[in-house]
Amino acid sequence: MSREQRAMIDARARQPRPVGAPSVEDIRAGFRALMAEMIVPDGIRTSAAKLGPRPALCVEPVDGERAGTLLYFHGGAYVFGSPETALSLTGNLVTRTGFRAYSLDYRLAPEHPFPAAIEDTVDAYRALLDSGTDPSSIAFAGDSAGGGLSVTTCLAVRDAGLPMPAAIVAFSPGLDLTRTGESMDTKAGIDPYFTRESLAHTGAMYMAGRDPHHELLSPAVLADLTGFPPMLLQAGTNEVLLDDSTRLAARARAAGVDVVLDITADVPHVFQSFAGVLDEADEALDRAALFLTQRIRA
Repeated sequence: MSREQRAMIDARARQPRPVGAPSVEDIRAGFRALMAEMIVPDGIRTSAAKLGPRPALCVEPVDGERAGTLLYFHGGAYVFGSPETALSLTGNLVTRTGFRAYSLDYRLAPEHPFPAAIEDTVDAYRALLDSGTDPSSIAFAGDSAGGGLSVTTCLAVRDAGLPMPAAIVAFSPGLDLTRTGESMDTKAGIDPYFTRESLAHTGAMYMAGRDPHHELLSPAVLADLTGFPPMLLQAGTNEVLLDDSTRLAARARAAGVDVVLDITADVPHVFQSFAGVLDEADEALDRAALFLTQRIRA
């Protein structure tokens, strides 16, 4: 573990930003530029795919593919991001597990607010099942908003009477649009990326006037997780969304769900993206891969 690596990433994340609320176009362009700097591992190939009505990026290992499928949901506050911006994460999970991944290009707000993204993720899972893929060989995974989708999709899947996937892996998931976690205040200023105001800006686009007190918007405080598959929640101590993970883990334990709460010190939101630069990122991805290979059954 390297204090210098963590300090470098923190400083990089704190570079000055434009004053005022940025436009959707500016947010999306800035995120594309940020994620283009991340290291995508060798040993993968990508191809265009479709799951239900939505396009997806299929990410496969070049050598030694194992039977198993990751359905991946990219981050971006439900407003920005794409399968391409998440490729460092999906690529690293694929190379570490040997599983194929489908990274879904779900619809984004404000053009398509809640619940469009969840409709798309459920349709994608249904398409995998309809193709003959066994649910015990599928895991949901995602980062940030996509980590939230890995949980809310399971809620919607259960309500639809579909079989549950084998596991969930969520990197720094966003799980509470009520923004009532203590870390929203205790980590203010420590988090190099987010403020309460910036999260309110994008959150309003996604909710489009809906009350955040809904289990599909704030599962960390409202969801019944009965019957959920095993979950791995990874987060860093330097993020305002930390308590989204800690509170969901508590709800999971109360519902009798196997859950691993994996908190890394002094790292920011979705620190796993810095694989190849930050030792803690590679170590966390190794733990995620072990969790997945232990739970996915061919």
